[in-house]
Amino acid sequence: MKDILNTLAQTIEARKGADPESSYVARLLGQGDEAVLKKIMEEATEVVMAVKDGDNQHLVYELADLWFHCLVLLGAHGLHPDDILAELTRREGISGVVEKASRNYVS
Repeated sequence: MKDILNTLAQTIEARKGADPESSYVARLLGQGDEAVLKKIMEEATEVVMAVKDGDNQHLVYELADLWFHCLVLLGAHGLHPDDILAELTRREGISGVVEKASRNYVS
């Protein structure tokens, strides 16, 4: 799984400077964070609807869209999937209650 995340991250990085007429990623990034966040919210809503419909195939499709757009957001901020994997690794074995209480910000 890490291989595909790395491949997608590399593709997103390469498309940052591409022609927005030929690259969805370039076009989306050119519109700024608000456009990316709007797309993430749209995809998250579609994930919810797929769950409510009980359609696992549709759920997989929509989750792939959501993950992709989250990867675009990471790339826009100079982050990589490895940053997220490192955080998940750090949290492994820690109670969710304990981990959340240790954060220095409110969420």
